[in-house]
Amino acid sequence: MTPEAVLDLTQNAMWTAVLVAAPMLGVALGVGLVIGMFQAATQINEMTLSFIPKLFALFLTLVFAGPWLLATLTNYTQQLILNIPSIIG
Repeated sequence: MTPEAVLDLTQNAMWTAVLVAAPMLGVALGVGLVIGMFQAATQINEMTLSFIPKLFALFLTLVFAGPWLLATLTNYTQQLILNIPSIIG
């Protein structure tokens, strides 16, 4: 196995991880920012006020983006398994 093959596998794995994590992290960041601004404006420091909306938004994101996330992971795994002979050989 050449160093270029290892770097290529690592790059593909990292890119797939970024693609899968980005929708959920982006939504959590956006909702957290909006809730944080609301808490700063109203001076309400309740922890559940930031946790429950984030949890709900992440659930909705997972419902809507779930098929795409699953397809991305499945495609990566299929390509990885199909490339095993060329990686080993």
